[in-house]
Amino acid sequence: MNAVTLYPLKKLEIILEGAHREFATDLLDRAGVKGYTIVGNLSGKGSHGLYEGHLMFNEDDVLIMIIAAVPAELVDPLLEGFQPFFEAHSGVVFVSDIQVGRLVKFRD
Repeated sequence: MNAVTLYPLKKLEIILEGAHREFATDLLDRAGVKGYTIVGNLSGKGSHGLYEGHLMFNEDDVLIMIIAAVPAELVDPLLEGFQPFFEAHSGVVFVSDIQVGRLVKFRD
């Protein structure tokens, strides 16, 4: 059996209001991120209390999470791009170490 080769990347989990989705995806696109997954209707508890994840009027009124696997060299520029945004808006970015088997999906 052949061993699977794994490559290190960083995973960004960006949680923000759906109304700001375009800002976040534009920042990721301009940084050269090759792809991401968007999960809607999040529920949870944070500094402002419990948040129920259900559609009220449209997708702008709910929390979303954008998940992206990126090379380590993109993390600092992306965090710098998100910092001013999160100083004015609610949300958070989580960064963790991951490994992937198909590096071509995430790097040029």
